[in-house]
Amino acid sequence: MKHVLMLAVSAAALGLGAGAAYAECGISAGSVRILSNDFEALRTINTTAEECASDTVKVTANATAEHKNIQVPALTINPAEYTVAMVANNSIVPLMNDDLIRPLDDLVAKYGQDLQPSQLVKIDGKVMAIAFMGNGQHLFYRKDVLEKAGVQPPKSYDDVLAAAKAIKDAGIMEYPLAASVKPGWDLAAEFVNDYLGTGAEFFAPGSAELAIDNENGLKVLEVMRAMTQYMDPDYLTFDANEIQKEYEAGNVAIMNEWGSLAGAILDDEGAADGVVENTVLAAAPTIGGGTVPAAALWWDGFTIAKNISDEDAEASFQAMMHGISPDMMMAHKDVATWLIKGYEPGPAAVGVIDNANAGARPYPMQPYMGLLHTALSTELAEFMAGSEDAEQALADVKAAYDVAAKQAGFLQ
Repeated sequence: MKHVLMLAVSAAALGLGAGAAYAECGISAGSVRILSNDFEALRTINTTAEECASDTVKVTANATAEHKNIQVPALTINPAEYTVAMVANNSIVPLMNDDLIRPLDDLVAKYGQDLQPSQLVKIDGKVMAIAFMGNGQHLFYRKDVLEKAGVQPPKSYDDVLAAAKAIKDAGIMEYPLAASVKPGWDLAAEFVNDYLGTGAEFFAPGSAELAIDNENGLKVLEVMRAMTQYMDPDYLTFDANEIQKEYEAGNVAIMNEWGSLAGAILDDEGAADGVVENTVLAAAPTIGGGTVPAAALWWDGFTIAKNISDEDAEASFQAMMHGISPDMMMAHKDVATWLIKGYEPGPAAVGVIDNANAGARPYPMQPYMGLLHTALSTELAEFMAGSEDAEQALADVKAAYDVAAKQAGFLQ
């Protein structure tokens, strides 16, 4: 099944609009069961949606890092285990491929008066998800450490590596860099980010045939490996949450980290002296002479399950409208780069907006992209550990991808 997905996540969409009046949930009955990833912005939405619970309305939420592994089986059963699945560019694809979510046009017309056009994720002309925040991995750096080492803020990965060498050579930090390269989803995302920065395509035009086994793929792996000489020796155990902890502890000077974690990093909780006031957010670095940030542009949003009653679907949509209301956003402005009406970007949104303004490309939406992400997640670990060369790593990725793509019917 080929889907055409449209969402205007642009610099304009990541920012501006008029305020809106608060509305009560107004749900008479129903069961609302939310499945989401586990970070502050989504937990905030879940908690706000739970305010809609009453004697006749039950609202529960499961925020877990395992959501992507849970969502398809949980929504396949009838009735579905969850009525709401929070998704992003990539995680909506398997739900669409298996026909597990419902069109939302009728519910948008009835309850979506606070939504902006940029929030409507349309697939084959139908609204299939409601986006509420933009996201992406971008540069976080310590301006005091860079100044002490006598280096300018990095614009490219060559700059990042040169800055790291200067910081280490000056004895300021032993391991000035961090990246979320834990084998699995995070490691694959690092490759995808960097490959997007080359400007090249992942697949042959109009085909599921893989197209990363080339000089662009080799350059990406070269940079990923070069970074590790300035990273903690246990770098293969570090995911996005772990590098946040290292950065807040004052152990890291430069990292590429999720914009959705910027609010938590910039608050006054848990950071070592000097970290918060010296942290600068900026667009992700360019790579290999490229001109766009080496980072995917993401949206996060919600979908409504197909295998549930219309009553539960309506109650779930209403609860989520409360969860992503302008009032919620105004009370939690700095938690995310909101796509919600009335949002004005704060300090925590700078990096994501810089990515968008500099032309960062969206995470690819082809139905077979998930198969590539899985192949990358399992086949790059030996290369990153230093026990395999780049050519072999790319060959392993292609072999794993080809098997999966043939099994799925994307390749002959």
